Amino acid sequence: MEKQKIWLSSPHMGGDELEFIKQTFEDNWIAPVGPSVNAFENDISDYLNEFSDKNISTAVLSSGTSALHLAMVILGVGTKDVVIVQSFTFCATANPVIYQGAEIVFIDSEEETWNMDPIHLENSIIDLIKQGYGIINQIEPQNGKGYIKAIIPVHLYGMPAKMTEIINITQTYHIPIIEDAAESLGSKYNGLCCGSFGEMSILSFNGNKIITTSSGGALVSKNIEYVEKARFLSTQARDTAIHYQHSQIGYNYRMSNVLASIGRGQMQVLNERVGQRRANNLRYREFFKKIDYVKMHTEPSNHFYSNFWLTAFILDKEKSDNLTIEIIQSAFMEENIECRPLWKPMHLQPVFQNKQFYGTGVCERFFDNGLCLPSGSNLTDSDFDRIFGVLSRIFKI
Repeated sequence: MEKQKIWLSSPHMGGDELEFIKQTFEDNWIAPVGPSVNAFENDISDYLNEFSDKNISTAVLSSGTSALHLAMVILGVGTKDVVIVQSFTFCATANPVIYQGAEIVFIDSEEETWNMDPIHLENSIIDLIKQGYGIINQIEPQNGKGYIKAIIPVHLYGMPAKMTEIINITQTYHIPIIEDAAESLGSKYNGLCCGSFGEMSILSFNGNKIITTSSGGALVSKNIEYVEKARFLSTQARDTAIHYQHSQIGYNYRMSNVLASIGRGQMQVLNERVGQRRANNLRYREFFKKIDYVKMHTEPSNHFYSNFWLTAFILDKEKSDNLTIEIIQSAFMEENIECRPLWKPMHLQPVFQNKQFYGTGVCERFFDNGLCLPSGSNLTDSDFDRIFGVLSRIFKI
């Protein structure tokens, strides 16, 4: 008999999701508008504003990808422009740049957080200016190029990026940040919530995220005009008129009231879910602390507070006595336990071949030697007994 599947990160209900959904059905608000949409937006804003300067607004959307796309549209990213993107991420971070017909440049990771390396970021900006790219209101484009329109850092697996350094660079060169916080709701940097650092920031509520609405996302910003523009564009950009009139191209990107009802219940347990994932991470760190050829993805200092959406590690092949990530993954598969390789860097993806990349191959090494472990907030002690049973056999502990 096959053992029950242990998932990498499965949905975890536990608030009042069903009560909110029941109310939605009773009120017949089965549409991409309604009281739960408005309330969910307020719930997210209230959460982020508790640890910020209190003026963040939210538009809930159909996905994190749609939020990224609308951020590009709002910033006017176009065919001659370029957007600078962290390479070590999921493809959804990069794809909306291509939707807009813009060029994309990828940046390597630094060793501590595994996120965008500020040194390579600044080098790329200097080089792109030399190539002829401009900066709005600062440097006019040359050689038929457009502008450097945005920089997209990612908080990988919930670990905050080095935002102080990144923000200093973007302020020096006057380039807006679109913050990809899809994996990091509940994480903090210098006491401020991830999702509060960008000109616009995006969240994801996909089924595997720390909280979920089945599918869904959000665009958040301290600029209310951006948020209102996102709401307008996400509902087909319909003008204010009795008849159906459209002066701009719009999108069908708004979140439904039904899914927002799930989100309302999920927000009630967000802090609990963060605590559970951090406790999972601590269990793994205790196991690996005596294994010198395993490097956990850990917070570099007390300035970083990760939700540890996924717990991940890097294997030092030079010390691991022929143990490989493939061997570890195979052992988990035999026990019906899901684990996953780290993201394949975007500059290595066939669809992005020949795109400019600035770095020294740090994220390539991470990809070759890294693994994500089961991290769900609903993992049981029995699940961990099975997980650590596999790890104990592999690492001979």
